[in-house]
Amino acid sequence: MSQPSNLPRWATLWLMPVLNLFAALLVSGLVITLIGEDPVECLQLMINGAFGYPEGIGYTLFYTTSFIFTGLAVAAAFHAGLFNIGGEGQMYLAGLGVTLICLGLDFLPGWVVIPLALLASMVFGAAWAFIPGYLQAKRGSHIVVTTIMFNFIASALMTWLLVDKLIMPGSQTPATRLFAESAWIPMLHELAANLGVELPQTPLNATFFLALISLVVFYLMVWRSRWGYALRTVGLNEKAARYAGMPVSKVIIVAMCFSGALAGLAAVNELLGSTHRMNLAFTNGIGFVGIAVALMGRNHPFGILLSALLFGALTQGGLDLSFEKPAITHEMIILTQGLIILFCGALENLFQTPLALAFKQMMKR
Repeated sequence: MSQPSNLPRWATLWLMPVLNLFAALLVSGLVITLIGEDPVECLQLMINGAFGYPEGIGYTLFYTTSFIFTGLAVAAAFHAGLFNIGGEGQMYLAGLGVTLICLGLDFLPGWVVIPLALLASMVFGAAWAFIPGYLQAKRGSHIVVTTIMFNFIASALMTWLLVDKLIMPGSQTPATRLFAESAWIPMLHELAANLGVELPQTPLNATFFLALISLVVFYLMVWRSRWGYALRTVGLNEKAARYAGMPVSKVIIVAMCFSGALAGLAAVNELLGSTHRMNLAFTNGIGFVGIAVALMGRNHPFGILLSALLFGALTQGGLDLSFEKPAITHEMIILTQGLIILFCGALENLFQTPLALAFKQMMKR
């Protein structure tokens, strides 16, 4: 995706994403109007559902946590010139790693099991991303095609494992047994209670802090390290990077592994922080939403934090809205997310030309 060169940097980084978001919400509002609801009232209900009361804020931040990880995963690959849309599959496999550790070792204390589960999530996610990365770097296979196929393979694999191998004995539901409580990541309201602060019970857990740390680590690795410089050089001009002697294939493979490891951490938030067991639907499209989060956040950690918060609010506010307005279904919220992906991705530069003309006219005055 080319960056507009005739606009101020602040307009590229801030104004265009806001306009793209506004366009997506405008189209969503038209759809809501067509089904007979008031879009302004619906927007107010969504905002209130996401930020209007403490429990809503807790759920919003819980969803934000997963979106931060998958948004960073997409951004890591993007800086190497790769479009990794396999976050969903990488999250699936990372969940398998977490599950195997918890089912096999949850008789051990939490300070042993939880770090091992974190490590397993990153290793399994990175391993699932390694193969498309290797095929892209060594065989020229298109990363979009391979990561799409790996999403399907991961889904089929997990279905087989949960239906035949990992299912709880005596159950008809394709899910594992509950992990031992020692393997659960502490909830934020429990941690706050230890400090004498009362918070509402929500799935928000300590993984939220890990997500914030990941944003900082991502920034340091991509913008303040030699590896990050090579990563961005390969992404900007692969031929120039190769001419400069950079190991392009190695950079691509490592970038994909880094991306897969970040996507894998989203599984920790869902499995160890919320459901405490693995089921078929635990990814719930989080890997795909990460694409929109990264695109809208301009692949920068600060932007990803803001866009992840936006999608967290859309998810939580949308759920509240669907309770208040039965005509607004969950699919309508997915439609809104899809429109944001459309306007921030395929139509990213829709407003570039009129904005450039407007700035040109302003400069003449």
